[in-house]
Amino acid sequence: MSTPASVREIRHPATSELDLATVLRTTGDPLRLAIVRLLDGEGQLTCGEISERIGLPTSTCSYHLRLLREAGVTRSTPAGTERRITLRAADLEARFPGLLAVLVRGA
Repeated sequence: MSTPASVREIRHPATSELDLATVLRTTGDPLRLAIVRLLDGEGQLTCGEISERIGLPTSTCSYHLRLLREAGVTRSTPAGTERRITLRAADLEARFPGLLAVLVRGA
């Protein structure tokens, strides 16, 4: 019997598994970079809050958030029926010093 989706663990790569090429490729998309910058300013948001502020359909936002999480840029934390999304700022700084600062202030 499979575990319901709401109970499954959310996978995040370990800090040592973060790959610079993957992080850069993932954050190279303008929408994903906008999400990173929004999270940098806001701290933590839900997918619904992010999609509302950026003007994306929730399904599109969810897709981009999954890619950011899988690349190790963000962390999703269950909070009741929602998931709170935050940047993995400390992990990114530990692995790639200065990279996050360039991403959020680069434009």
